[in-house]
Amino acid sequence: MSKSSTVVANLLRSAVWIAAVALAAPTWAANQLNGIRLHDAPDSTRVVLDTSQASSYKIFTMTRPHRVVIDLRDTTPAFKAPQFSSRVVERIRSSARRKRHYRVVLDLRQAARAQELVLKPIAPYGHRLVIDLFPTDGGAEPSREPVRAPRGKREVVVAIDAGHGGEDPGAIGAGRVYEKKVVLAIARAVKDKLDAMPGLRGALVRDGDYYVPLRKRTEIARGKDVRADVFLSIHADAFRMPSVHGASVFALSERGASSEMARWLAASENRSDLIGGVSGSWVSLDDVDAPVAQVLVDLSMDHKMEASIELGEAVLGSLADVAKLHKNRVEQAGFAVLKSPDVPSILIETGFISNPAEARRLANPSYQRRIAGAIADGVQGYLLANPPADTLLASLIDEGFVRYVIKRGDTLSEVAQRNRVSMRSLRALNSLVGDRIRAGQVLLIPLGQGSGG
Repeated sequence: MSKSSTVVANLLRSAVWIAAVALAAPTWAANQLNGIRLHDAPDSTRVVLDTSQASSYKIFTMTRPHRVVIDLRDTTPAFKAPQFSSRVVERIRSSARRKRHYRVVLDLRQAARAQELVLKPIAPYGHRLVIDLFPTDGGAEPSREPVRAPRGKREVVVAIDAGHGGEDPGAIGAGRVYEKKVVLAIARAVKDKLDAMPGLRGALVRDGDYYVPLRKRTEIARGKDVRADVFLSIHADAFRMPSVHGASVFALSERGASSEMARWLAASENRSDLIGGVSGSWVSLDDVDAPVAQVLVDLSMDHKMEASIELGEAVLGSLADVAKLHKNRVEQAGFAVLKSPDVPSILIETGFISNPAEARRLANPSYQRRIAGAIADGVQGYLLANPPADTLLASLIDEGFVRYVIKRGDTLSEVAQRNRVSMRSLRALNSLVGDRIRAGQVLLIPLGQGSGG
C-alpha cells in the first residue's frame, strides 16, 4: 500500500471512530417529560411526572405565595402541559430554563410539605418522579363520619376497600374498562346497601381516584375512625387467558395458595404498591415484646382465618344468585391486603375484566348494583349468625328477635305465616326488595306481632 493510501485509510478510521463516539454520547436533552398527572387523596395530593429516563432533579418550596418548584436537568417537554386544579394545587406552570433544563412550578392553595419519590419502570408506566404534598395547616383531611350508636349500641361496621386507584389502574379490560373505576362504583353501592340494613354501616377505605398502600388499607379499617368488624377488598382482575371468567372469593392463607389461579392473583395484587408508588412501612404491635407479639398474632390469625372463610362462604353463596362463579368454594392465598390479625377479611373478585363479555357486564351500573346487593346480603347473613357483642345487631337478636336460616323450598309467605309475623315486617327488618329468598339466607324474625301480609 502506498503512503498516500495509508494516510487516507487512517483518516477514514478516525472519522468512523469519531462518528461512533458522537452517536454513543448522550445529547444535552437526553430526558423527556412525557406527562403530568394529579391525584387528590383525603390527606394529601400526589403529582406525578412521567419521564423517558430517571430524572436528575432539584425540588424546593417557596412562600408568599406558597409553591413547589421542580427543576429537571437536561430535560425537554414532549407534551403540552395540561391545566390542573385540586384541593391543594391551584395550578401548574412550566417553562424551559437556561436552554438545557425544564422547570415545573406547583402553585398551592395552602402551605404543604413536599415529599418526593423516584419510581422505576413497571407496567403500565415508565420512569416516574412523584411529589406527595401534605398540607401543614391541618385543614386538608376531612373528618370521617363517626360511628353512630342508636339505642345506646354501636352499629356493626364493614370496611369496604375498592382495590387499586390513582397511579394503579388495576386491570384494563376490553373497551378500556378500568378495574379501579368498576370496583369503586361497586364499593359505593355495597356501602349504600349496608347502610340500609338495620344495625349495619359501611365505611369506604377509598372514596376517590387515589392510591392507598396495601397495609395502609387495613390500618384505616382498624383505626379509631372506623374500627371495622369486617373487611372486604373488592377487585375485578385479569388473567392471561381471556376465556377465564366468573366471580371468586378469597381468604388469607399463610401456608400457600389453594390453587395456581389463587397464587397468580395474589402475586398480581401484591405488586400494587410497586405500581401505585409507596415509601415507608406499616408496623403494628410495636410496644409488645417480639415473642409475645408473635404468639398473639398467631392465635388471632388462626381464629380470624376461620371466621374469614365462614364470611367468604356466605358471600360466595349470595354471589351465586347473580353471577357465574369461577370456583364454588372459598380459595386461599397470601394476599397482603388481608393480613389484619383481628378482623375477618375477604377479597372478592367480582369477575375477570380480561374476559370481554364479563368486562361489559362489570361496566354496566345495573349489574354493578346487583353484584353489590349480593355482597351486602352475604355479609348480612354472616353477621346475623355471628353478631359482634355490644352491637345493635346483637341486641336486636337478644331483645325479641330470632334468626331463621332459609331452607330449600321455603317461601317468604310461608316463613311469615309459620312465625306469625307480617311479610311487611320481614321485608323492612331484613331490607328485602320483593319476596325472593334463597336457601342458606339468614332472616331476623320479630316475635309477637301477629300475622298478615
